[in-house]
Amino acid sequence: MTSENSKVRLVFATNNPNKIREIGTLIPPHFEILSLEDIGCKEDIPETADTIEGNAFQKANYIKENYGYDCFADDTGLEVEVLDGAPGVHSARYAGEERNNEANIDRLLKELKDKNNRDARFKTVIALILEGKKYSFTGICSGTIISERRGKEGFGYDPVFQPEGYSRTFAEMSLNEKSKLSHRGRATRQLVDFLSQKTS
Repeated sequence: MTSENSKVRLVFATNNPNKIREIGTLIPPHFEILSLEDIGCKEDIPETADTIEGNAFQKANYIKENYGYDCFADDTGLEVEVLDGAPGVHSARYAGEERNNEANIDRLLKELKDKNNRDARFKTVIALILEGKKYSFTGICSGTIISERRGKEGFGYDPVFQPEGYSRTFAEMSLNEKSKLSHRGRATRQLVDFLSQKTS
């Protein structure tokens, strides 16, 4: 697929600079990751599927069909057990279409105010379109939702998510530390392992 001196070019179908920065710590240097800005994609890519995997493939398909690039896209949801898996696929818009992280956390903490069971898990699905074929990679990180925000790092629900086996939230961890155990880190390592096999 590639020679030793060439790079594999893939579009990461996201406008989220945090995701690009986070995934950049995991992707080996022989992969060249292009952002939506790099390919001139300024429109909002639809995310109207009813599952996390469906949203990921919807974004990847959009780039392939409209721009012609091999690409990958991710979608992540926070699934809270006592809320029957909510916010799930609606995590980014849990408190409204404006995608306000603070408002999303406020709503989540309100929903859990009188709940004893605070078990939750982050789930990331990465959808890859490569050489005309489709693949998916899933990463899951289990933990609990604490009752108040802690930490300044990360994004989204990180200040209230405490991963299993740790006494700190994702927002209290460095990017490298979080990447080693996070849902996105786990899904990304599967993607990287797969791409490494394809290009070896």
